[in-house]
Amino acid sequence: MHARRLLTGLVPLLLVATVSACGDDGPATSTSDSGKKLDKVTLTLNWYPYGEHAPFYYGKQQKIFEKHGIDLTIRAGQGSQKTVQATGAGQTDFGWADTPALLSGVDSGVKVKSLGVFLQTTPSSVQYFADQKVTAPADLKGKTIAGTAGDALSKTFPIFLEKNGLAASDVKIQNTDPAGKIAAVISGKTDALLGYASDQGPTMQDKAKKPVSYLRFSEHGLNFYSNGLIAGQKILSGRSELAGRMARAVSEAWTAAEKAPGPAVAAMHGASEQLPPHGVLSEQFTTTLTLLHTDATNGKAPGVNTEADWQQTIDVFAEAGLVKSPKAVTEYWDRGTALKG
Repeated sequence: MHARRLLTGLVPLLLVATVSACGDDGPATSTSDSGKKLDKVTLTLNWYPYGEHAPFYYGKQQKIFEKHGIDLTIRAGQGSQKTVQATGAGQTDFGWADTPALLSGVDSGVKVKSLGVFLQTTPSSVQYFADQKVTAPADLKGKTIAGTAGDALSKTFPIFLEKNGLAASDVKIQNTDPAGKIAAVISGKTDALLGYASDQGPTMQDKAKKPVSYLRFSEHGLNFYSNGLIAGQKILSGRSELAGRMARAVSEAWTAAEKAPGPAVAAMHGASEQLPPHGVLSEQFTTTLTLLHTDATNGKAPGVNTEADWQQTIDVFAEAGLVKSPKAVTEYWDRGTALKG
């Protein structure tokens, strides 16, 4: 373990040295087994690897990225906000981040844009054990719910309540650290939590060995974009051709993983010491696959967006107060590089 940590610490230094040796013309390169020249590319996730990320590992395993001239390194993230900032600062070539964090980042001056949102139906949900007998939003009245102050879930929850005839005062939000929300529900300190159906729910069910149920925002009048591929200004202005290849490679990887979910999840083996159990990964990815499209993009390749869906998302977060100065869709979404329908 100690040796592994030392090696991990050396990787960024070695990477910097390699990139510097190549000058300022772009990323470092490598050569595939077949002799093909590849661009070395880093992708920083929104969090430590979990089921949603299976397509990236499957795409690497199946050499989909290599086919597009990319030697991909996948890095764990520490939240979408940090991934947005790191991508804007050029500390990673590409990021995988929640659209609300992108909107907020651009709003505060971070030079970053989306190349395509892949989770176009929000996984935002209220999650609770099935024995709570909650079947509709009205059943939340009087409940205590674990949430994290200031995040996208807590910002949009009042809109969800309003759309379903409830007031914010009808429920009690217990401010909880993101990592502590599951424990709060399992211990009975709260009745439910605000989380993503593709993330916390399967983990909570596995830990407690009790079935978990959901009230999904998208099924009760409120939908907005979630996670997608982002790039910073340096890549977009100086390496737009690489950005286009990356967007196409990610879309192809998601298409392949959707057709082979079992092998895709299996490709994550060894991705992280914090990796959830295989059963949890499988359920997370199965749920993720229900989030890929809106009515406007059904039948299109993963990652193909529409201006109307983008505008709806911007409007939701302007209403929620997360975006103070809403901008045109093209300030957030790089249509020139983005995937075409």
